[in-house]
Amino acid sequence: MSRLIVVSNRVPLPKKDGAPPTGGMAIALKAVLKKQDGFWMGWSDNEVAPDGPEPTPRDDDGINYQLVYLSKNDLDEYYHGFANSVLWPIFHGRPDLAEYSEARRAGYYRVNKRFAELLKPLLRDEDVVWVNDYHLIPLAEELRKLGCSNRIGFFLHIPWPPADIFSTVPKYDTLLRGLSCYDLVGFHTDYDLSNFLECLARQKQGKIVKERFHEAYGNKFRCGVFPISIDTANFESLAENAARNERLQETYARIAGYDIVIGVDRLDYSKGIEKRIVAFRDFLRRYQPRVNKTLLLQITPKSREIIPAYKAVEKDVAELVGCVNGEFGTVDSVPVHYINASIEQSDLAGLYRKARIGLVTPLRDGMNLVAKEYVAAQNPLDPGVLVLSRFSGAARKLDAAMLVNPYDTEEMARTMEEALVLPRRDRIDRWTAIMTVLREHDVYKWCGDFLSSLNEHRAGHSNE
Repeated sequence: MSRLIVVSNRVPLPKKDGAPPTGGMAIALKAVLKKQDGFWMGWSDNEVAPDGPEPTPRDDDGINYQLVYLSKNDLDEYYHGFANSVLWPIFHGRPDLAEYSEARRAGYYRVNKRFAELLKPLLRDEDVVWVNDYHLIPLAEELRKLGCSNRIGFFLHIPWPPADIFSTVPKYDTLLRGLSCYDLVGFHTDYDLSNFLECLARQKQGKIVKERFHEAYGNKFRCGVFPISIDTANFESLAENAARNERLQETYARIAGYDIVIGVDRLDYSKGIEKRIVAFRDFLRRYQPRVNKTLLLQITPKSREIIPAYKAVEKDVAELVGCVNGEFGTVDSVPVHYINASIEQSDLAGLYRKARIGLVTPLRDGMNLVAKEYVAAQNPLDPGVLVLSRFSGAARKLDAAMLVNPYDTEEMARTMEEALVLPRRDRIDRWTAIMTVLREHDVYKWCGDFLSSLNEHRAGHSNE
């Protein structure tokens, strides 16, 4: 029986307080690895000296983790540098924020080569390798150079940009060539796949050799669309149980009488948090009776603070929150509650359930699981309304949400009011339509569909 080898930038080890890691991908893949032999490889989350100790495996909760140690220089060039200061902004449509250097590009490929050199000796002939996300695009090519003939799949968790934007990555064709070395390349949406194929076409690559199979740079591979989702049933249960959470009961008492609008995002320029706060200000100005009766709860854990663009977002958001609270606040309350901390998933589910509006308005997002979590947490008899950016991957399937243009703050303000006055029957209809999708296509189906397609790929090639 083949083993499943999962590779990602970080490994989802339990947190220091003993709580399990959260996130749809971690939940699904850990469930698979408990049923199927294999291991998960990734960075240990610790910096080490360049001549530091060799990585050691770790077993936790029935799963084997193969740890990769990275030096400060590796992290500066590979992680903070090329991955998050070049690929992340460009893939999210912000080439103006990219900070490229040849040293960063070299560090990105150096770390991918290190991953390959550590992984190759651990592989058996029948192992199936699943590589996740933009940090490790070149990994299959590096493994092929070492003689690896295993099935290798890749899934991109962020959007793939249009060809004109993608081509702003210096030496971008090396990334395309790297992806051609996988057996299967997966994307969230048909838009992402279309953009990727257009990039290949611009390079006069990507010839279709048969249905869903492409040939580029001398390699044959398959592409597919696999929208990631959440553990829908578990999140429904978390939200239902929140009613018995004593800590949340204190919070509920403090916000009683207010209509809650909730936003949950990492502090990132792609999330559109600044425009969301401006839209909420416009909403309060336009609909005066809502003042002192509506709260925006914006939960925004900080991230990647070492990168200048993130520091700028942090400053801008804090200033906007201060302006809105200064304009509409009173001695007793302020309209925007801004929290720079992570919230336990059980508490978050309870807060979602109390919110009349889930305001999910990224400027660009691969999927956005917050949108799905918000809907799954609602009371079926009296659900809130999802207001969703049409530029999120989630909008491709969740079209029963109230879709908005996140660049149009006046439209967002109007839509918030429409959501608050929407009759309960209409809210239930919208919720039911979305929940039908979430129950049929949860994170386990995402995982199963990708692995099934990856297994099909070898059969397709063996018949050629």
